[in-house]
Amino acid sequence: MSTNISSETTQDEQSRGIDPVTCSVIHGALENITIEMGLKLMRMAHSSIIRESEDFGAAIIDAAGNGLAESSQSTPLQSGPLPGYILGMQRILADRSESLYPGDVIMHNDPYSGASHVPDVAFIVPIFWKDELVGYSATTAHHLDIGSLSPGSCGIVDALDAYAEGLQFKAIKVFEGGRRNDMIWHVLRDNIRASELVVGDMEAQIAASRIGAARVLDLIAQHGLNTFQMACIVMMDQAERLMRNAITKLPDGIYRASTAIDGYLDDPERRELPLVVTLTVEGDNLHVDLEGSAPQVSDRPINMPFKGTVDVAIWLTIRSILLDATVYGHIPVNIGLIRPISISAPLGCIVNPIFPAPTIARFAPGNQLADTVMKALAQALPKQVSAGIGNLKVVAFSGLTQSTHWVHMEIFEGSYGGRHNMDGMDAVDTLYANTRNNPIEDIESHVPLRVRRYELREQAIGAGKFRGGLGAVREFEFLSDGGVSVEGEGHRYRPWGFDGGDDGWPAEMSVTYQGSESIPLTSKLPYMPVKAGTRFTMVGPAGGGYGDPHLRDPKRVLNDVLDGLISRECAANDFAVVVTNTFAIDEKATAALRASLPVDSMQ
Repeated sequence: MSTNISSETTQDEQSRGIDPVTCSVIHGALENITIEMGLKLMRMAHSSIIRESEDFGAAIIDAAGNGLAESSQSTPLQSGPLPGYILGMQRILADRSESLYPGDVIMHNDPYSGASHVPDVAFIVPIFWKDELVGYSATTAHHLDIGSLSPGSCGIVDALDAYAEGLQFKAIKVFEGGRRNDMIWHVLRDNIRASELVVGDMEAQIAASRIGAARVLDLIAQHGLNTFQMACIVMMDQAERLMRNAITKLPDGIYRASTAIDGYLDDPERRELPLVVTLTVEGDNLHVDLEGSAPQVSDRPINMPFKGTVDVAIWLTIRSILLDATVYGHIPVNIGLIRPISISAPLGCIVNPIFPAPTIARFAPGNQLADTVMKALAQALPKQVSAGIGNLKVVAFSGLTQSTHWVHMEIFEGSYGGRHNMDGMDAVDTLYANTRNNPIEDIESHVPLRVRRYELREQAIGAGKFRGGLGAVREFEFLSDGGVSVEGEGHRYRPWGFDGGDDGWPAEMSVTYQGSESIPLTSKLPYMPVKAGTRFTMVGPAGGGYGDPHLRDPKRVLNDVLDGLISRECAANDFAVVVTNTFAIDEKATAALRASLPVDSMQ
């Protein structure tokens, strides 16, 4: 048995009767509404994960659950699943014979009903126009704690099942007809750590969602409901045609790629798990089959919700490669883009788990799935992909000060592989993540941590004609007793090189107790209590290289040497470029060295 995602095409006849200028105005207004929602959420938020890292989403969805627009400054893994949240909420409400009314606000975070994972809680405001439900305004955000078995809402890598991951909210009305349901808020405050931060962030989400709903009603009042709805149909159809035209440029055929995730490297039964992607292109349709991926891990939370994580990872990767913004300019993001794409996966595998398999640590393997989709597309579009990405980590630092919990969520950067005519980006979030790093000043002014080091990782590079991006190094010191847990990937396997490029470098992580040597750690760390003075060091991965490194422009190699990113020895060994003691290119020696290499290495 497998699960499928697909969408029906809206017929062109439905979209007649509206001029393109009005359609564009309404489309632009919807995008601006979601941007305003996101900006106001950031400014109202209490925690740095939203305020600084921008780990949130905002979207406007129509009454049928079709995404119309999403916040461009938020992460795709937050905004992208919101239509799925709506569909899951609708199903649950229907099963309970409940209806929506003006003034309702719904809280929802069920990973088996559209949510990305439990800590990403959505607050949904239904939009009513003259007693008719016309859509939804919704926000999601990652919350610092959700009442799980250990502090922080990531790094819960030893959760036994979905019940160990935190509080589950399945289409719960926190406001009903405009009246606040105080009992729900009492439950929240009594069952989550750092409750002032978390509840403050939730209240900010509700306010931002209400702002979005009000702006949509203003837009309808300006243009009329019929014109508004027809414009939405037109812009979804336009996005669909854009994607179908891009797919038709691919040669029909089957493209397959596989990779593996670390899993739990210290556990023989839960390590080195395969992900398999098979893309089938036929005309203007593209099907993604995930058969062959590992069976679900029923008692560890690295399973990925099919709707909410897997679909978003696939859609985002295909959209980014086929409709590159540097070529196409602004791309409207709505459900039309995904209509030509269908996805299937066997039920009970790691990318389509069965409840109550835990899913809270789905972030890093989901990013690896996106990378595997890109690896498959590389066979058809070699000049539109990057080599393998270096994956990210999510680290939860926490502690207790005078009975008050503090939590800091660190999204530690990865790196991109090299691509056609471009080096990979250094020390950035990759693919569906798109969050920002936390400023050191913000961290040290809010929690008892000190950032001892923050720098680019040197002497570890994915060599290529266009080199892979470099990782970062970040070291934290606990200024008081606390604890740490980590959700990560990329310690076992090197990011893949492409078209003759070398593979990148895996990530590393270690802990140093006072008076001891550093102790290496695997990519996933269950909650570990530590004493003040303990140092925790993360070393980011280097992305894969693109193209033969011996064809790299010697001036680029020299610049990396001058910047201290690679040594003169690395320049000679990896790139066949001789750099003198005075840091200049020895052109004759370089030419002789490259001429001595086998012909195949210079192709």
